[in-house]
Amino acid sequence: MNKPIHTENLTKRFRSVEALRDLDLTVPDNAIYALVGPNGAGKTTAIKVLMNILKPSSGSAEVMGNKSTELRGSLFSSIGYVSENQKLPDWMRVGSLFDFLRPFYPSWDRDLERALIRQFELPLDRKLNKLSRGMRMKAALASALAFHPKLIVLDEPFTGLDPLVRDELIQGLLERAEESTAFISSHDLGEIESFASHIGYLERGELRLSEELSTLSERFREVELTFDAPPSLPANVPETWMQLNSSAAVVRFVETRFDQDKTNQQIRQVLGVARSVTFSPMSLRSIFLVMAKAGRLQAQESRI
Repeated sequence: MNKPIHTENLTKRFRSVEALRDLDLTVPDNAIYALVGPNGAGKTTAIKVLMNILKPSSGSAEVMGNKSTELRGSLFSSIGYVSENQKLPDWMRVGSLFDFLRPFYPSWDRDLERALIRQFELPLDRKLNKLSRGMRMKAALASALAFHPKLIVLDEPFTGLDPLVRDELIQGLLERAEESTAFISSHDLGEIESFASHIGYLERGELRLSEELSTLSERFREVELTFDAPPSLPANVPETWMQLNSSAAVVRFVETRFDQDKTNQQIRQVLGVARSVTFSPMSLRSIFLVMAKAGRLQAQESRI
């Protein structure tokens, strides 16, 4: 069965720069999938390839069962796409924008259109170039939702928006979640954590992880150990331990494959018996920082 988004070995080069490298990505049906990563990781490039704005250098991508390179015209009638710098016809009034778009989408729902206009408090008689950034994003999202798209693609939709507008956009998106799959790139990890079902972490063009957010949250833990005397830190520790450090008799690290029994056993084998052991859940932002720092360190070591 076709998935809303599926890529295999997807690569995009800009001369000597490899923006995407062998990207293997599958977005499940009805997921709210968030693609996160540092600036320059390749998130926007990935979305532009998926939307056939850019051609891949190699590999393949399928969107709603169609090759991304064949997406055009009527094939977009089931895809709602909003980018960070969404280009809208500034000379149009908000109401005229909906009038213009309506005939292109056979599934356009006038009742839903009116509901979204009320929900987002859109001024139909105002020109688009007179709207704030937040109101422009509301207009763009409303126009992308009014035809019941099967796939919603949002590229950095929350950047530069105040918290109230972000909440309104998220609410509008969540109300359509049952009938759609959403694919979102974002830096706003706090917001993403509040509603995403799946997460992908992209770094230097490579997908480092892709899984359900609940699974990711379960397997990452901050570990703090207190010993009776300062322990010596061995050179070789389990591969799942990151950011191992010590201060006097306290040792801290991040466990990336947390299993309480197994982790406790590894601690005893590697460091000895601790007087106290604390396992603390981590926010998505904290996990992101751990991954980003590890990636930066790896990049520095590869240049040596």
